[in-house]
Parts: sequence; structure tokens; C-alpha cells
Amino acid sequence: MIQDSEIIELYISRDERAISETAEKYGAYCEKIAYNILLDSFDAEECVNDTYMRTWNTIPPTLPRILSSFLAKITRNLALDRYRKKDAVKRSRYESSLDELSECIGGRDISEEIEISAIGAAISRFLLTESDLSRRLFIRKYFFEDSVREIAKAHGLSTSAVKTSLHRTRLRLKAFLSEEGIYI
Repeated sequence: MIQDSEIIELYISRDERAISETAEKYGAYCEKIAYNILLDSFDAEECVNDTYMRTWNTIPPTLPRILSSFLAKITRNLALDRYRKKDAVKRSRYESSLDELSECIGGRDISEEIEISAIGAAISRFLLTESDLSRRLFIRKYFFEDSVREIAKAHGLSTSAVKTSLHRTRLRLKAFLSEEGIYI
């Protein structure tokens, strides 16, 4: 399989193979991120196609250090935009995740608040203080929108252990944000 640096070079040289190589290597990864937010295969597929177009238009001038993270962020942001525009009848994991995080951050419209850079920066600083496992569980749940069952299976843990860990991490996050002067 082609290396990320080679894929980035294809984008820089405006070679259309960049998109097919990206799709081959990261298509399923991006689709999972989009699907976990949108809960709709068609919308997820459209979102991933938009990710390829956004990546094509962004590289260059942007040169990502980690292509997978770069694609994940684009996909997630596009999926969130699509989610906000959609009148969703069913609650998705994304909505449930935001409800859980609202205990720490507060506010009715948490999806708007979470985008405030000060809160995002504080959460990033908080995660640096957490153990590797706590950080991985938190990111899989609240960034990649994986279900507790998926997280438990991937880490060889019980679902109750994952739920407990996430709950304790949210409590620590709440205390950390309070110490940072970000009040509920």
C-alpha cells in the first residue's frame, strides 16, 4: 500500500490518483466516522466524497503532518455540518455523546459551545494529563463517535469498564474545566 507521504505528493502535483489512493487507504475509516455521526449510509458516503474534494482543495497549501488525522477532522466537520442541516428524527450516538459531555461543559446547545476554541484547547490540555487508555477511550467515544460496545471490543474491556472509565474521565474533565475558569 502507498505511503501517506506519497499520497500527499500526489495532491501537491495535482495528480488525480491522489483521490483514488486516499479512497483505497482511508475510505472505510472516513466512512465510519461520518456514519457514526449521521447514521445514514448514503449521507456518510456523500460526506466522504466531500472529504476527498475538500482535501483536494486544501493540499496544497496545507501540508498535513498526519494524513489520517487530517482526513478524520475534515470528515468529522463535514458530517457535523450535514447533521446540523438535517432534521434528524432519531437520536444518534453524536447527540448522546453531546448530552454526556454537557454534564461537564453545560449549556443547552452544546454542539455550538464545544466549537469555542477556548473549550477545545482546555479539553486538549486535560487529555494530556490523562492515562493513555483513558485518553484513547475518550477520543474514540467523543471524537470518532464509536459505541461503548465497539470501544470495549477494541480494547479487550467489558462495556461496564468502558462506561465507568468514561464517567470518571468526564468527572475529572468537569473539575479540570472548573479549575480553568470554564464554569458550567
